Amino acid sequence: MTTSGSAATLRSGAARDRLALALDVQDRAAALALVERFGADFGVMKVGLELFVAEGPSLVRDIVATGCRVFLDLKLHDIPNTVERAARRAGALGIWLLTVHTQGGPDVLAAGARGLAEGAEMSSSSSMPRVAPVALGVTVLTSDAEATPEVLAQRAVLARDSGCGGLVCAASDLPTVSAAAPDLLRVVPGIRPSGVSAADQRRVATPAAALAAGADLLVIGRAVTAAPDPQAAAAAIVAEVAAEVARA
Repeated sequence: MTTSGSAATLRSGAARDRLALALDVQDRAAALALVERFGADFGVMKVGLELFVAEGPSLVRDIVATGCRVFLDLKLHDIPNTVERAARRAGALGIWLLTVHTQGGPDVLAAGARGLAEGAEMSSSSSMPRVAPVALGVTVLTSDAEATPEVLAQRAVLARDSGCGGLVCAASDLPTVSAAAPDLLRVVPGIRPSGVSAADQRRVATPAAALAAGADLLVIGRAVTAAPDPQAAAAAIVAEVAAEVARA
């Protein structure tokens, strides 16, 4: 069974559906501990490159089995055939989101979207409900100090025309990418509540500001996991998001 993971569905969802927790830890035990601790507040768990290299597909399957959606953030950027084959493998894991870098161009983006969909079909015989997967085009990293409107708009349109269902961008980029490709899912990292250090991120925003600017899914990491009181930090973010969602 496959359920919808579209932008329209997400925008009508609860605060938990709008929050992704970045599992930026080094091993399986630490990752699963975060899933158990925060799964009630964060409906999406992001597995990045370091954790995936360390623990591999089995960890992704285990997170999917908890009922949380998985955002596999690998930023695929290789020749189209390699990207398609890797995306197919990722889709077969039952993930929801997979990143492909827009710098790869239309053939790479199309290969990633196609492979992801094919992989999901391969696993569709499972009795576990699966969300329809979405390929995300990465525009400009939030660690980059600048992103020109021309480049952002070009990459947003490129992702849309290549079959991607969403984009990754900074909150400050939302007006540009929303105008260029309004129907795409908008995933925003670099979220920092008021008073929290930006660390290595250059273009950051508070949860409320990002949602007000048009973000669909907020990616939260160290603001929770490195907080002096992670549980209190998570609760404050959920409350802020819930209040903004109620106002929308």
